[in-house]
Amino acid sequence: MAQTLRVNGHEHVVDVEGNTPLLWVIRDVIGMTGTKFGCGIAQCGACTVHLDGNPVRSCVLPVSSVGNREVTTIEAVGATDSGKRIQDAWLAVDVVQCGYCQSGQIMSAAALLKRTPTPTDADIDAAMSGNICRCATYVRIRAAIKQAATGKIVVTQAIPVAAIGGRK
Repeated sequence: MAQTLRVNGHEHVVDVEGNTPLLWVIRDVIGMTGTKFGCGIAQCGACTVHLDGNPVRSCVLPVSSVGNREVTTIEAVGATDSGKRIQDAWLAVDVVQCGYCQSGQIMSAAALLKRTPTPTDADIDAAMSGNICRCATYVRIRAAIKQAATGKIVVTQAIPVAAIGGRK
């Protein structure tokens, strides 16, 4: 069934079944591969995109439910103020390790800053819950969000080796 999607400001006519997850339409039909498949059950956050500015898990969102709403992917989030600030801070804080979760993390963080320009730690925790990072860069993710919000360099504190069972 053909339908028109508005993705990153461009219209795309796609001929897919209505129950096809938006993720697969974005990746396989439209050809934008920045949004990642992680779990397929909306639990890891790797597939996060914005739907009218709100973060959604595209791996479980049927394309038929998108309607006339605007889809923004990682490929275009840098064109928004909050997305650009997050991407710049991500690089400055050196958040990325393997990088697999990063598109979803950035999309969730950009949506947070758009609705809450100066988030508290609790705001960050709530917005980022459900975004899993296998490399556990959560301290740097929080620092990057704070840096993007304030414009100030945030120094992360290393955990002493003794605190994690290492040498004393």
